[in-house]
Amino acid sequence: MTAGDEICRMDATSLARQVAAKRLSPVEVVDAVLDRLDRLDPRLHIFATVCADRARQEAKRLEAEIAAGREVGPLAGVPTGVKDLIYTKGIRTASGSNAYADFVPDEDDVVVERITAAGAIVIGKTQVPEFGYSGTGQTPLAEPTGNPWNPARTSGGSSAGSGAAVATGIGPFSLGSDGGGSVRIPASFCGVYGIKPTMGRVPLYPGTKDERYPGVSSWESLEHIGPLTRTVADAALTLSVIAGYDDRDRLSIRSDDVDWLRATDGDLSGMRVAYSPDLGYAAVDPAVRDVVDRAAAVFEDLGATVERADPGWEDPYEALLPMILAESDLAGMRRLADELGDRMSPHLVDVLRVDWTAEQLTSAVVRRKAVYNASWRFFRSYDLLLTPTLAVPPFEHGLQGPPVIDGREVDGFYWLSFTFPFNFTGQPAATVPAGFTDDGLPVGMQIVGRRMDDALVLRASAAFEAAAPWRDHWPTV
Repeated sequence: MTAGDEICRMDATSLARQVAAKRLSPVEVVDAVLDRLDRLDPRLHIFATVCADRARQEAKRLEAEIAAGREVGPLAGVPTGVKDLIYTKGIRTASGSNAYADFVPDEDDVVVERITAAGAIVIGKTQVPEFGYSGTGQTPLAEPTGNPWNPARTSGGSSAGSGAAVATGIGPFSLGSDGGGSVRIPASFCGVYGIKPTMGRVPLYPGTKDERYPGVSSWESLEHIGPLTRTVADAALTLSVIAGYDDRDRLSIRSDDVDWLRATDGDLSGMRVAYSPDLGYAAVDPAVRDVVDRAAAVFEDLGATVERADPGWEDPYEALLPMILAESDLAGMRRLADELGDRMSPHLVDVLRVDWTAEQLTSAVVRRKAVYNASWRFFRSYDLLLTPTLAVPPFEHGLQGPPVIDGREVDGFYWLSFTFPFNFTGQPAATVPAGFTDDGLPVGMQIVGRRMDDALVLRASAAFEAAAPWRDHWPTV
């Protein structure tokens, strides 16, 4: 293994410490990660935009700061990719769409402000499906992002490139956003850790707000920003930087109640844990169920009491797309579809062309409330809920989702049954690598906590990681 490979396999916590202690140069770190990007990206299509020169300049600036004895932030010298729906000042943010193919924002998103102030170095923008309207990495602007464990399969989305980047060592953490599972989906499919904290913990601004297409993709009350990382400790470190109130996001809440860096400490003795392999209604691939059954049993060894229990709401799948569209500028999106024609993703055009009724949209809002009410009642009896993260293993490119799951014909996005309900409720939810299918594809297990109990989700994730470590499992690609 070369020195560059060793750097690329380091976690963010270790990298930042080594850089701050002058044992590693930030220039050396950035060069190693960019070299790996150059080698792997032509095959996996992870990045939509690479800003190598800018990253090297920032690394040199940081190196000079350290040499001068100035204090640096907790992410000093750590290279990262930023999902291409998240604004980056001066760096193209295409949002996976021809409408934004040349768009360069004039401001950073709040979270980009925060990670760069903490010393992280943005190496580029990670690939997304058009406006995030997919659980895959398919986009009109490029080839689909390949899964590092099998490039013929999807990496998951919509934080598609972020998941593949972390899985391959092109930066130890990456920022994603999650409006229906879009942090947890690629983390699960790529065999890494991903967490969406409680709604409002991490502020989101500005969203997609170009004056030409105002409000095009702003799922305000559904979308969470969260990190994808190789270790739980790195997720906690990143959250310690990006969480916290900001008045630019009207849903933003304070995070003073969480000591993010210590949240991973402690055991699970006495915890009441529910395990639901199908939420009472979902179709699940048997290979996924087998892996997650074994992973959930580990919580008994960790001192928790584990019971099979379903949360009790009716299948809310029919509310998913109407809820997303109710959070979007539907009229503006339809005008955009008219402008772009066949240059827009066909599945997105199909969704926009549906003659959605007011009743469908308002019924989705009512269904969301029912899910939330069932959830808080359920969590009166349990501290945590375990489920599969996704209903299927990674599937082939060209699909929005498998048409059949365990012999049951399903709609194209039904495989997301386990993720989006917790966007409806706003609860913290993480995915941990639970194991692999017989043909070597990663499977994730979802850990859900009560609203505001982010610390327990991190603690449970770290306890599982210690019992069933995954950090040294690397794809051969």
